[in-house]
Amino acid sequence: MSETSGAVLDGAIPPQLNNRLFGHEQAEEFLARFYKSGRSHHAILIEGPEGIGKATLAFRFANHVLSHPNPEEAPDHLADPDLDSMVSRQIASGASHNLLHLARPVDEKTGKTKTAITVDEVRRAGHFFSQTSGTGNWRIVIIDPADDLNRNAANAILKILEEPPKRSLFLVLSHAPGKLLPTIRSRCLPLKLDPLSTEDLTHALGHLRIELDGGQTALNVLASAGGSVSQALKLLNYGGTEIVSAFDDILAAEGPSARRAMHRLADVLSGKDNDVIFGFFLDHISTHLMRRARDAALAGDLRQADRVSRLVSEVRERISISQGYNLDRKQTILSLLEDIAR
Repeated sequence: MSETSGAVLDGAIPPQLNNRLFGHEQAEEFLARFYKSGRSHHAILIEGPEGIGKATLAFRFANHVLSHPNPEEAPDHLADPDLDSMVSRQIASGASHNLLHLARPVDEKTGKTKTAITVDEVRRAGHFFSQTSGTGNWRIVIIDPADDLNRNAANAILKILEEPPKRSLFLVLSHAPGKLLPTIRSRCLPLKLDPLSTEDLTHALGHLRIELDGGQTALNVLASAGGSVSQALKLLNYGGTEIVSAFDDILAAEGPSARRAMHRLADVLSGKDNDVIFGFFLDHISTHLMRRARDAALAGDLRQADRVSRLVSEVRERISISQGYNLDRKQTILSLLEDIAR
């Protein structure tokens, strides 16, 4: 159920292989009934925080459509996919001629995932439709997530959405739909998913064979995960709990001890192959700052709320510049920590 820009976290099940979904029964019922009605929209924007099951739902619905190509004969609910069926096996192996999964590609030179979905990836969709135009089958494209489309890729997708091929279905995933081109959003039917409840998150982790013991650590993970399976996995399997604790210690420290703590945390986060936990840290500080801004506003301190809100925007901009120009990660982290601590 965990998705993170096309990459699969340690301990997670790839969404195309996952036969269980937790906490989104109403969304499943809506999709099944809407499809059965024969009035299904050609593009559905599945939006919500990262790691709550958007990609799993998309593949689940795609499996449903391809297994029941005649809407009138389709069930009025989404059943757990039969992983031994021909449709499921083709989807799982990436061999389905009727489903295209667009995500950030891997750079052949570095072996690392690129920072964006490029226009070359979107051109695959054009080829996909041309290759399958005479089959009469449904043709489904999952964009995972659309937030990662660069400008050229977004414009290329928009052109296809403006004149969609017959019997085509676009499942557009987004963690932050406000960042998408308004013209893309306007051509999609929005379907918002909420973070998982504590009960559903516990069941989802149990499906991944992660049994929480009910102790304080488990309670802290559930509280910090924000209803996201991917956040829970980062806390449990990537040292996220220790990162949160180190960050809290920095905020509580002063003088030289605070500076030493900043360097220790920056050394960990800037280590080789620590992209996942670095991304987790960036998400955490963004959430921390937004919470501070909200608390200040509720307390009537609008000046402080405005200052922190501006810092949120500055932090995001500096992170974007740092990643875009491949700047020294440790110095970026130290600079962010110093500003937040102040």
